[in-house]
Amino acid sequence: MALSAAAPSPAAAPVSEAFDAEEMLALVLARLDDDKAEDIVPIELRGKTTIADYMVVASGRSQRHVGAIADHLVEALKERGVKGVRVEGMPACDWVLIDASDVIVHVFQPEVRGFYNIEKMWSGALPAAAPKLTRG
Repeated sequence: MALSAAAPSPAAAPVSEAFDAEEMLALVLARLDDDKAEDIVPIELRGKTTIADYMVVASGRSQRHVGAIADHLVEALKERGVKGVRVEGMPACDWVLIDASDVIVHVFQPEVRGFYNIEKMWSGALPAAAPKLTRG
């Protein structure tokens, strides 16, 4: 009896040329949720800046949690074929920035997030509508 391979999950599928900002945002939000990031806030930047289409701000409970969230997210992006992902802040893990071109992710420890208050800085930007996540 032959065993068939399970179909890859959407997060593990290779990137197609049509991999757009919304798909990347969905991947980022799903990965953050899987890693139990807290207070996840997606912010739409279109029309506000040209640095990215979306920014996502999230918190981890400790330096170790922030580092694990960032590591897993970078790994998931690379598995999807996202090239040129840049990461800042990994040694300290108080605030890790992941630049995936169309989506910029900030993962903070709660007290650092409160100090910098990035959401207030971008308060003129509209909160992004979270894409529907399908689990199968």
